[in-house]
Amino acid sequence: MKRVFFLALILVSCSKAPEAESPHSREVHHGMIELGEKLNDPYTVDNMQKALSKVYPTKAERIDIHPTDYYVRFLPADDAQLKRLEDSGLYLMDHPMDYRIKREGDYYMDPSLADDAITWQYAVVPRDYEFPEDIRHEVLDRCYISEHDPYTRAMDIDWLQVEKESFVLTGNGALWEQDVKSGVSAAPKGRITFSDPAFCDGRPVGVAGVTVACNVFVKVALATTDRDGYYKMETSFSSDPRYRLVFKNTAGFSIGLNLVLIPASVSTLGSGTPAGIDFTVTESGNAALFRRTAVNNAAYDYITRCNPDDLDISAPPKDLRIWIIPFLRESSAPMLHHGTVLDQGLVKEYVGKYAAPVALFAPDVTIGTKDGQSFADIYASTVHEMAHTSHFVKAGSELWTPYIAYILKSFVMESGALYGSGPDTSFSAGVELFQKGAGVCEISEMWAYFVAASMHKERYGGSMPSYPAWMWFRPEILGYLYERGTSRGEIFRALGADVCDLAAFKKELLRLYPERDYMINQAFAAYGK
Repeated sequence: MKRVFFLALILVSCSKAPEAESPHSREVHHGMIELGEKLNDPYTVDNMQKALSKVYPTKAERIDIHPTDYYVRFLPADDAQLKRLEDSGLYLMDHPMDYRIKREGDYYMDPSLADDAITWQYAVVPRDYEFPEDIRHEVLDRCYISEHDPYTRAMDIDWLQVEKESFVLTGNGALWEQDVKSGVSAAPKGRITFSDPAFCDGRPVGVAGVTVACNVFVKVALATTDRDGYYKMETSFSSDPRYRLVFKNTAGFSIGLNLVLIPASVSTLGSGTPAGIDFTVTESGNAALFRRTAVNNAAYDYITRCNPDDLDISAPPKDLRIWIIPFLRESSAPMLHHGTVLDQGLVKEYVGKYAAPVALFAPDVTIGTKDGQSFADIYASTVHEMAHTSHFVKAGSELWTPYIAYILKSFVMESGALYGSGPDTSFSAGVELFQKGAGVCEISEMWAYFVAASMHKERYGGSMPSYPAWMWFRPEILGYLYERGTSRGEIFRALGADVCDLAAFKKELLRLYPERDYMINQAFAAYGK
């Protein structure tokens, strides 16, 4: 039944290529956004009132436009303040909305602020928004967006014409006119896809659960992609919006942007038509966007399969923070945001120049992509780490702290040997904390390698792999049980908070499944354990 369910998901996910024109033609820029000159925002109350008077000179005297929204900027002091703003439902941009963009990019840092500060966050808030007293903010403009005014229809006003006139009066007429020639006024919709050559015969697959954001000045629209990559906005535009992909996923995780103090990566796709854009991410295209997409879909795939009808294991905790570190080969699941406490000196030696943002935003998962050149490679690395996050849910931070400390210590002390050599590793001999960490490392790595291998096999075919001889832990034990009818969910149930070494793991399996004692003992004996 579970196998049939998984195959059904694959068939739904694969589809024909998007029908939009040139879905590959957009150039995605990275690095810092370069701002041009400040523009006169046509959506301010004053500008809309002037436009109303121009279009309806007699009616305008009877209509006093009040702000529907405020254009503001916040300066959060720390991660907690930033999260409170996000949790209040705001869409935050790290650069102003009323400037010409001289060069696109995926982040902006206000030059007046220190490099290790969170930059100003720009937002459009409803007029009844309650500003947090302890978070610094400035109201930049009072705005009128007719769609946000419940009395608009009763006024008998063609607000599209008023909006157009405001663009003309503020010197932005060219932005409007290039689209209105064909009468375009539409709510954007489209599809965001990626191409994994080894999956679904290379046909486009949806980029699932990400936010597609677009704006024209302070007029902002948001939509999330469904599991097949389709999105649809509710706000209509009559000029070209700027489109962005925000990697904060509906499945409960975000992919952070390296070296910049914001919690979720943003890939700017540039201007597009009001009708929407389609875009396909490929392995041979933009490298940073490809990595983000690959990690996004692998994590989404894992989380949505954690249900009882499929993997039957605990899903990772919500608000999971994933960071991509392209100069590292190694990946990890330190779960810092969810309670693991580590020596910052060890963290700094592991992530190097990423230490400052890591300390501030406390990632739960880091994905090293230095050797990950294909989606299949990144898929395997990501689901491996996601399997660790499920284990964390059962084990808790008391087991996780010594485990991750052992991992980092092994990497630093043994020249990049991420797993050390087990309980007899020289630096851990006689030290209880690291001995405990080595024990948890053994069972958690067995589990994660096994889950990644089984999911990779289901996605791409082939057989379960032969694991490298250098591994002092043996995922083959779990593969042996799995191939003989023990499900991943049944194995997972043996990974409790009291299971901190291999002997305890074996004991728990025997306790849970006494009728399989011969097979369990045989599995451990066959691989030298």
